[in-house]
Amino acid sequence: MNPQIHAFQRGVEVIVATPGRLNDHLDQGTARLDDIEILVLDEADRMVDMGFAPDLRRILRLLPDDRQTLMFSATMPRELNTVAKEALEHPRRIEIKSTAQTAPDIAQKIYPVPHHLKLDLLDALLVKAGKVRAIVFARTKRSADRLASRLARRGHAVVVLHGDREQRQRERALLDFKRGRARVLVATDIASRGIDVDHVTHVVNFEAPRAPEDYVHRIGRTGRMEASGEAITLVSPEERDQIDAIERFLGRKVERLTLAGFDYKRRASTETSAGDSERPSRRGGKRREEESPRGRRSASSQGAPRSSGSHGSTSRATSGSHGGTKGSHGTPASHATPAEPSHGRRRRIQVTGRRSRRRM
Repeated sequence: MNPQIHAFQRGVEVIVATPGRLNDHLDQGTARLDDIEILVLDEADRMVDMGFAPDLRRILRLLPDDRQTLMFSATMPRELNTVAKEALEHPRRIEIKSTAQTAPDIAQKIYPVPHHLKLDLLDALLVKAGKVRAIVFARTKRSADRLASRLARRGHAVVVLHGDREQRQRERALLDFKRGRARVLVATDIASRGIDVDHVTHVVNFEAPRAPEDYVHRIGRTGRMEASGEAITLVSPEERDQIDAIERFLGRKVERLTLAGFDYKRRASTETSAGDSERPSRRGGKRREEESPRGRRSASSQGAPRSSGSHGSTSRATSGSHGGTKGSHGTPASHATPAEPSHGRRRRIQVTGRRSRRRM
């Protein structure tokens, strides 16, 4: 906190923050928002999905009415539309691509498999594919760590990426993956938004995503820049509901395949029986894995470097033209005012759902 407090005292023009950390400063009186003229809500769908909506609403109440507001989101879940109505005044909506659209050069495949054999099947698919550059998505940070260690024990060059990794660890993992020192990157959805790597040959959903939009975003990590790629989803019987939802979202069925020579009826190995992932429920998953609104905060936006876009993801920008929060009186927080910049310009604030350890 101390370096951030000193920065506020000196005066800043741009603030990049998570909602929780910004509210910490508001609580301690080290920041106030009555001079903000531009608000950017980045990764807005992730913020509400992770439970940040209450923190975000508090920030909105403390901002001036006569501000410019921009909201960027890959998807538009119902709660985000609610927040948008509160944050924006007569907004203009710009949609870059349909949320259900996937790149035509991505071969989508589903491999039905018992839950206890997922690790064995993944290992076999990677060996059969040969020289790959694969991203494997796990549902939770714990299952990502466990899966990465077990793939490494089977001889795969693996790195892991999720929200509990330090910034330097995430940067090193991405660098090793980009340079080919690691052929497999195991990641969670919260980290997937920062993955921008060329020539990814395979994306594997080790566990079916909770939301159909996440499926589209995940598989968009391959088949980029008109390249071809494969998107493989390993589906246990417990995940049938999630797959049905994905196919309804896509408007078509995804091809079902089996791996020749793989024994789908054998019992789990000793390694696999210990549990390589959290067993999903029929309702779409065991628990929310990403950071809680009040947990593990840091000064600025957190996450791996930002993706520069993909065929499989959707980018939306919603802009309120100098419109403030509906129903907000723009009452400034009754906190100490930090020193103004020497040239007297007003400040900007960017709030993002991603996490990093970079200083302001």
